[in-house]
Amino acid sequence: MKDRLEQLKATCDTDDTDDIEVSIDNNAFMDEFFTQIEEIRVSIDKTSENVDEVKKIYSIILSAPMTEAKTKDQLEVLTGDIKKLANGVRSKLKNIEHNIEQEETRSSADLRIRKSQHSVLSRKFVEVMTKYNEAQVDFRERSKGRIQRQLEITGKVTTDDELEEMLESGNPSIFTSGIMDSQISKQALSEIESRHKDIVRLESSIKELHDMFVDIAMLVENQGEMLDNIEQNVLNSAEHVEMAKVETRKAVKMQSKARKKYFIIGAVILILIGVLIIILATTLT
Repeated sequence: MKDRLEQLKATCDTDDTDDIEVSIDNNAFMDEFFTQIEEIRVSIDKTSENVDEVKKIYSIILSAPMTEAKTKDQLEVLTGDIKKLANGVRSKLKNIEHNIEQEETRSSADLRIRKSQHSVLSRKFVEVMTKYNEAQVDFRERSKGRIQRQLEITGKVTTDDELEEMLESGNPSIFTSGIMDSQISKQALSEIESRHKDIVRLESSIKELHDMFVDIAMLVENQGEMLDNIEQNVLNSAEHVEMAKVETRKAVKMQSKARKKYFIIGAVILILIGVLIIILATTLT
């Protein structure tokens, strides 16, 4: 009997140790997860700052007839940084998504937290990259408008379709053919060629980021149902908490009433015992 008791005690100790180890491992995993989340958040914020700087440079380029080499270099660096940061964020978000999909059958608070964090950051990332894409498209349209106006100065009137064909050809000489040899025409021609180069660079950047935009769009589209589920879980949790409060109040009241009943019953029993003792004492005497 004693040996069996010792065996059971040892088993319980082992189970407790296993539970502690699992808890520690889980806490370590979530700490690592939140560290990664913070890294992603910082990268997204930095990307957003870079996009704002790019928009400022776009305004500078559009306000001047010719773009300085320094300004072009700044734009090149910012564009490269955005691409690098965005690729890093996309890779980390897709990795988290993959891990979540592998544990989809499980239902735990940790998994819900990870889904929620992934969803929030994905949407924030989409907002930043959409802002960047809109800035690029706006810059292209305004640059195209400047080219069209400069062509009009040189005596060439073009439609939007004709201008698009010129831009898609990637050949600046198309802009120069038949232009009169005058000082005004030369200045206009220089700006036309400069704007054309800006658009070519821009379109190259847009093409490089195309796959990323598609990935991001799909990432958020797939989260619609998940976000609804998370929101419902939050609402359900709030309801459960409120119900628990109500039930707790009821339990306290019932417990209080029960204590009063036990006290009354105890008092009655004591009185009855006292009466019986008196009766027995009287009878015996």
